[in-house]
Amino acid sequence: MRVAVFGAGYAGLTLARELESSLPEAADLVVVDEDASHLVQHELHRVVRRPDLAGEILVDLADVLDRATVREATVTDVDTEAGVATLDGGAGSTESTELAYDVGAVCLGAETNYYDLPGVEAHATPLKRLADAETVRADFLDAVDAGTADDPARVVVGGAGLSGVQVAGELAALAREEGARDAVEVVLLEQEATVAPNFPGTFQRAVREELEARDVRVETNRAVESADDEAIAFADGSTEHYGQFVWTGGIRGPDALRGERPVVRGDLRYRDGTFVVGDAGRVVDTDGEAVPASAQAAIREARVAADNVTRLVDHELAGEGGFEPRLDGYRFDSLGWLVSIGDGAVAQVGPTVLRGRSAKALKTTVGAGYLSSVGAVENAADLVREAVGWPEGAEGDGEPDELPVDDDR
Repeated sequence: MRVAVFGAGYAGLTLARELESSLPEAADLVVVDEDASHLVQHELHRVVRRPDLAGEILVDLADVLDRATVREATVTDVDTEAGVATLDGGAGSTESTELAYDVGAVCLGAETNYYDLPGVEAHATPLKRLADAETVRADFLDAVDAGTADDPARVVVGGAGLSGVQVAGELAALAREEGARDAVEVVLLEQEATVAPNFPGTFQRAVREELEARDVRVETNRAVESADDEAIAFADGSTEHYGQFVWTGGIRGPDALRGERPVVRGDLRYRDGTFVVGDAGRVVDTDGEAVPASAQAAIREARVAADNVTRLVDHELAGEGGFEPRLDGYRFDSLGWLVSIGDGAVAQVGPTVLRGRSAKALKTTVGAGYLSSVGAVENAADLVREAVGWPEGAEGDGEPDELPVDDDR
């Protein structure tokens, strides 16, 4: 019997690691990923300002998976009725192959959604992969070089969800580091009335205040209609010229699901032996509530999915027929929210909103804790070392007495 996990993001890697210990020996476990590595997506924005951080947030699957067979390939289609996935690439191959599975989990995450807005995909850079971060950095430094105090370059970030907030804050911080605060203007656009839409109002207000304190111009109620190589046009008929355009305006399903994010219930089962976990689907939990696309949700969904996959496999291998086992359901209960904004951060834990040192310390702890949880302990240590400013190779007996205070707070 073959169990296949497609994708190794938060959901896929967590699911694979859980299955390594829970699946019976008679089941083969295969993990398919486009580059056989795991990217810590919520830290990707930091690579724009700190390129050397790329090594800390990219984890080789071979280092954290023991039992699973890792196959490097791009999943281009999943036929859930037949239980067959179509794969392209891997090991230098340019031909498509098929991988049959008995139980499979689509954990391919989401892709950037351009909503068919004319010119936006052609002229804006997304932030989904390391190569995107490298492009954003290079284009920003080019914009800085072209800007002057009398005619500053305008860098526009479209979409003020958490990804947009983080990249805008990082770019503003990079401008300060480059001594170019007057030569570049970072603008964050949002079509809704607030930044961080769908989050609590106290969190939204703190995020906006942090952005504006860090030289980001925030414009809400600004719906992008189209773009060309010089300007962005808005639904109200106005335009905004730019020197760089970054797009974090929404998500769509993976190409393997034809761009759709299918609705799945709390047991994460989509059809027959196929599960959809994480951002690849629109999950409705056991309370009937829509689950937001987030890393914390994907990780916790994956743990439920692992139990359910194992139950199905055990049932099939037992060969007793009859009714399938009862599957567990996932219930979303947020642990809180975190967002980096340049050298600062905003966190909400219950009703409490944290800013400054405490929020930044919490953000670093969560990031390092996640890396440790997937077996990337050395990466976690490097991430903490970079965040608190420890020199390479420094020794210590625990936490530093104080975390660095933000320069402009």
